[in-house]
Amino acid sequence: MNRRRLQILSSDDSDPMLSSINLVDVFLVALAILMIALMNHPLAELASGDFTLIRDEGKPTMEIIVKQGEQLTRFQSTGLSSEGNGTEAGTAYRMKDGSMVYVPRSTPSDNETTSK
Repeated sequence: MNRRRLQILSSDDSDPMLSSINLVDVFLVALAILMIALMNHPLAELASGDFTLIRDEGKPTMEIIVKQGEQLTRFQSTGLSSEGNGTEAGTAYRMKDGSMVYVPRSTPSDNETTSK
């Protein structure tokens, strides 16, 4: 039995540094895979630019998060329908290509100043 055991362990297998070097190689490969996965993550681009994020759209717990530069603003819904005192400011049209065009509503005071 001792002879078999001695044949399994050769002189190369007795060096403990070889196993630790192999572990370091495995961890370096795992670290490289994690870094590539983080760079390809869809939320990674949110950290670099301005964005608007809507969570729970249409639900009473809806939340809107706006990032402009370094400023982060959070708007939380009260769950109630929005109503207010205001007037119509214009009309928005959706074009065939998906873009939006806003046409401001002209007021009588605007017409008087441009016609004179």
